[in-house]
Amino acid sequence: MIALIISTLFSLFRSRGAVALENLALRHQLAVLKGSVKRPRFVRKDRVLWILLSRIWHGWRNGIVIAKPDTVIRWHKRGFRIIWTWKSRKRRQGRPQVEPRVRALIRRMALKNPFWGAPRIHGGLPKLGFDIAQATVSKYMPCIRKPPSQTWRTFLNNHMDVTAACDFFVVPTATFRLLFCFVVLSDSRRHIVHFNTTRYPSAGWTVQQIVEAFPGDNTEPRFLIRDRHGIYGDCFCRKAEMMDIKEVLIAPHSPWQNPYCERVIGSISGI
Repeated sequence: MIALIISTLFSLFRSRGAVALENLALRHQLAVLKGSVKRPRFVRKDRVLWILLSRIWHGWRNGIVIAKPDTVIRWHKRGFRIIWTWKSRKRRQGRPQVEPRVRALIRRMALKNPFWGAPRIHGGLPKLGFDIAQATVSKYMPCIRKPPSQTWRTFLNNHMDVTAACDFFVVPTATFRLLFCFVVLSDSRRHIVHFNTTRYPSAGWTVQQIVEAFPGDNTEPRFLIRDRHGIYGDCFCRKAEMMDIKEVLIAPHSPWQNPYCERVIGSISGI
């Protein structure tokens, strides 16, 4: 390789005819070599040389014989990937890891004092000689699982006998008008306690319907399931509180939480 470079430098000072003849001889020998050898092998330094020539010599495509120009371009791309893979290698970054004994201490303090939060535990660690951030304390505190609350179905099953439900629905008439229907249902027997219709519903009219549904003969339910429609108003809430009825509001856009009343409405509407 060194001899080739030296001979190339000396060729710069020769005559143009001698250089042309030498190029002809070299090209002929390369053609013979290409016809006699099945697959010439390039070592790493040969590949680096051709990559450099491709960057500084415009006519390198015409000078290469025993390999294709696409092969040199592929070598260049592979070297590019190797360099950037090396530059993008994982380095040790970020904060130093917390010692296992400090992590064990945080867990023990949190388990022994379940009402202590991260600020209080963090305030006690510097007194023991540990300099650690509050976010790190929160990270290593154990997650105390709380017992799950009862599901909606469990609530309905447990309070079936003391629960009622109400809802509005719309019925079109033969004269292309709309009637607003109000129904009150007892969940224990699934029977309709009260039913009425109006063309102009209001909060006062709704309060009157709940009074007629439970006139005060100890038939008031403990819970009344309804949606969050604004037709009920504050006066409806005050009246329910006076009748010792606790309103249970379903989640927005969740009619499945009032299943029995919705099923009755579907039967009445013919759905």
